[in-house]
Amino acid sequence: MSLDIATRTNIADALREAHCSGTPIPRLSATYPDMDVADAYGVQEIFIAQRISEGAHIKGYKVGLTSKPMQQMSGTNEPDFSVMTDDMFFPEATPIERARLIRPLVEMEIAFVMSSTLQGPGVLPVDVVRATDFVLPAIEIVDFRVELGPGFGIVDTIADLAACGAAVLGANPRRLDQIDIRRVCGTMSKNGVIEQEGEASAVLGNPVTAVAWLANKLGDFGISFAPGDVILTGSFVKAIPVAAGDEIVCEFDHGLGRVDISFV
Repeated sequence: MSLDIATRTNIADALREAHCSGTPIPRLSATYPDMDVADAYGVQEIFIAQRISEGAHIKGYKVGLTSKPMQQMSGTNEPDFSVMTDDMFFPEATPIERARLIRPLVEMEIAFVMSSTLQGPGVLPVDVVRATDFVLPAIEIVDFRVELGPGFGIVDTIADLAACGAAVLGANPRRLDQIDIRRVCGTMSKNGVIEQEGEASAVLGNPVTAVAWLANKLGDFGISFAPGDVILTGSFVKAIPVAAGDEIVCEFDHGLGRVDISFV
């Protein structure tokens, strides 16, 4: 940890302004070369506190960087995470205004909805299974309030809410005892053309593992999952860019169905 509270607050303010204006800020890892992961999570905490002071509520969390290639690209050996507030969630089939986003990408993933409190350390996958009410199909809209470019790394991503812009949840729940979640397969189409397809096992071998990892990581901060929290477990396909006029459809097997959104 190398940045003082005033500096972290200034960064959070700049990120908030970028979120409102649509203009990204310069790469944090270049502006603050001594910034570390603890600083980045500290900035994220201030950013979220600002949103809550404005009336937002914590709705859940997202896990990012769940694949080894993405971790290597970001210079880390583990996933990252972010708090998600209620204003980051949209109903399925909602037209999303492209202009409110900076550099959006879309990913398909599985969301967990918790039925009971869960707090690390020591959370195992079996504990996640017991504490999960149901899972849902989901689309995450990735966005960047920090400029991309050479040297972009883990502190840039974490401070920027783990690059989360928004999420869209489907409304077709399945319980974990109804499916083999590792074997859930899906396709992501843009404007009627399949762009990506994959299997949920690409997420740390099992999305349940991602939820257990996050519960333990949050435990380091004294935070627990609460009943009703939504956990985005990470994409099992490559993210694709979107523009105004694009229509995205994600179709899942194992009875999870489809989620679709459009950008206007």
